[in-house]
Amino acid sequence: MGVASAVVGLLPWILTGMRLPLQNLWGTDTLPAEMPIALLPFSQYSITLIAGIIVVGAAIAGVVARSTRARQGRFGLAALTAGVLVTQVIATVQAAVVVGNGLRPGRESLIYLVAVVSVATASFVVGALVLVLIARMPRAGALIGLGIAAVAVGWWLGALVVHRPGLVTETQTALLGLLRWVPAILCGVAIGWCGVNTVGRVVAAVTALASAVIGPAIATAVSSATGTRVLARYPAEMLEYGVQVFQQVLGISELTLRPILTAIIVAAAVLAFKAVLRRRRAPLAEACP
Repeated sequence: MGVASAVVGLLPWILTGMRLPLQNLWGTDTLPAEMPIALLPFSQYSITLIAGIIVVGAAIAGVVARSTRARQGRFGLAALTAGVLVTQVIATVQAAVVVGNGLRPGRESLIYLVAVVSVATASFVVGALVLVLIARMPRAGALIGLGIAAVAVGWWLGALVVHRPGLVTETQTALLGLLRWVPAILCGVAIGWCGVNTVGRVVAAVTALASAVIGPAIATAVSSATGTRVLARYPAEMLEYGVQVFQQVLGISELTLRPILTAIIVAAAVLAFKAVLRRRRAPLAEACP
């Protein structure tokens, strides 16, 4: 189940054929169809896809582990976790080796490779945290993990809808517009599932709401900074530019308030639905002691 969860996370990339994206620092002139196979889309233009693949795979494993907890053996969670993490480590190492062998020699290529591997490693750490939070923590802890995963699901679904870059249809464009609401909706569903009847759950709900805002802002900032080729040789300037974009995105009220309000409305609807179910079940419980 752990390996299967990781493979489902890789699905958007698998659908593309897993040909490595064209690299600015590639050692030879190569057509897109002639690029080597890589298990992860290592590219400065695919940062959110890398994170989405890894975090979503780990989140799926966490949900599976939590839902099957009563039927797991003594080492069930350890085996499931190992299946996810080992699969993702293999994918990361394979992609790093393929890219490293194809880049032209030089300091700039080394910096680029280290940067992309660092993104994959950071995503790997976040994914492991999400897995543990969802699989084993009380509902408040699981809510934090689900809130983080909700942001990654938005990136994952976007790549799943458009798995052929450059060939975007009108239908896909419309779907991408709808997908902007997915992280907030999932966050609201998670808050409704968890509830807000304790201090810990309220804190977790606020954290999940914050992730629904901060996560996309970070993605926009990182994508903008890493996608600017002029800054590729100047890491300090690239970081400064990314921080500026992050601050600008957070300063746009539409981009910050919309996901928060959407998540709150969805959470309220889920909580109301749960309350109705409890009221309907109460007479049945009294009638069947």
